[in-house]
Amino acid sequence: MADGGSDSAQEVGSEASTPSSAKRVTSLLSVLEISVTEPERRTGVTAINMKETYTVYLVETRITDMKSELLPETFSDETFSLWRRYSEFELLRNYLCVTYPAVVIPPLPEKKIHMMWQKLSGGEDKFDPDFIERRRAGLESFLLRVAAHGQLSQDKIFHGFLHQDEGWKEAVLATGYQNKMDSRLKTLNAQYRLKNPDRRFQDLKNYSNELEANIANLLKIRERLAERLYGIHKIHANYGRVFSEWSGIEKEMGDGLQSAGHFMDVYAASIDSMLEEEDTYADALKEYLYFADALRSICRKQELLQYEVEKLEDQLVYKKAQKQQMEQGVDVKSGFSLKGMTTKLFGADTPEIREKKIKQLEEQIQETEEQLQAAKWELSTYIERSLQDVERFKRQKVRDLREIFINYSIMQIKLCKKGISLWNNTKECFTKM
Repeated sequence: MADGGSDSAQEVGSEASTPSSAKRVTSLLSVLEISVTEPERRTGVTAINMKETYTVYLVETRITDMKSELLPETFSDETFSLWRRYSEFELLRNYLCVTYPAVVIPPLPEKKIHMMWQKLSGGEDKFDPDFIERRRAGLESFLLRVAAHGQLSQDKIFHGFLHQDEGWKEAVLATGYQNKMDSRLKTLNAQYRLKNPDRRFQDLKNYSNELEANIANLLKIRERLAERLYGIHKIHANYGRVFSEWSGIEKEMGDGLQSAGHFMDVYAASIDSMLEEEDTYADALKEYLYFADALRSICRKQELLQYEVEKLEDQLVYKKAQKQQMEQGVDVKSGFSLKGMTTKLFGADTPEIREKKIKQLEEQIQETEEQLQAAKWELSTYIERSLQDVERFKRQKVRDLREIFINYSIMQIKLCKKGISLWNNTKECFTKM
C-alpha cells in the first residue's frame, strides 16, 4: 500500500509502471461500498470568531469482504460513518493531486451552479436543496472513482478520510504535501521556456481544451432547450384551463372538453420530472467538463519536469565549455565583469589557481551529470505512467459518455411517447363529443 507523503512511487504516481503489472492491480472498491448521504446544514464559529453556516455530508462505508487482503489494517469494523465538509473533500483532492501527479485525479462537483437552467438552478443559493442534492451525488461519485483506482485506493490518507474522525486534517498536513505544490509562476515559466515540447503532451493539452469546449457547448444548448421546453409544456396548462371553463357551458361537449383539459394539465406537468431526470445527465457531463483540467494538470507537470531537464542540459554544456576554455588557457568571455577587470589589473590566474578551478568545474560537471541523469529518469518514468493513466481515463470516458448519451436518448424517447399517448387520449375525448 502507498504511504501518504512518501517520495518514491507516489511522486510520479499511476496504477503501475508496466502494462503487465497494471493487470494485477485491484481497487479497494471491489471489497467495500461507499455512499454520501444525509446532507445537513450546520452553524459554527470560525477561528476568528465569525459565525458561519455550512453543509456537512455523511460518508458511510460498508465492507463487503472482511477477509480480503486488499483491506487496510485500520478497517477493523464492517461498517463505519463520519461527517465531512466540502472543504475536507477539497483537502483530500489537493493532497492526491500533489502526491500522484501522473494520475488523472477525479474532479469535485462545482461550488456554485453553472450552465444549469433557471428553474432548477436555485439561483445563487448554495443551500438550495436541489443544488445540495446534486453536490452530494458529485461528492459520492468522486469517492467512488478514487476507490476504483488501483493506486489511489491504496493511499493511507484516503483510508483515513473514510474512517478517521479525529486528527485526519493533521495527518494530511503532516505529509508535507503543501511544500511540493508547484507554483503558478513556475508552471507558466516552464510552459513558455520549453525548447522542445513533447508532442504527445501538446496533443493531450489540445484535446483537453477541445473536450472542455465541446461539453460546454452541449451544456449551453441543453440549458436553452430546457427553458424552451419548459415554457412550451407549461403553456399547455392554458389549454387545460380554457377547456375546463368551456365545459361548464356546454351540454353535449362538456364531458369531452373536461377530459381534454385534464390531459392538457397532465402534459404540462410532465416536463418537471423529465427535466429533473435530465439534470442528472447534465451533471454527469459537467464532471467531464472538469476532467479536462485534470488532463491539463498532467501536461503542466510534464512541462515542469522537462524544463528541469533542459535547464540541467544547458548548465552542463556551459560548465564543459568553461572547463575546455580554462584547459586551453582562455578566460570565459561574458562581457564586462569584476573578474575581467581584476585580470586586467593584476594579471591572469596562476597555473595552481587555474588547476584548482578546473578541478572545481570537474566536480560541478559530475554533480550536474548526476542531477541530469536523475531528472531524465524522473521525466521518462512520469511520461510512461501518466500516459498509461491517460489511456485508462480515455477508456473510462468512452464507457461513461456512451451510457450518458444512450440514457439521455431513452429519456427523450419516453417523453415523446408520453406526449403521443396524451395527445391520443385527448383526440379520443374530442371524438366522443
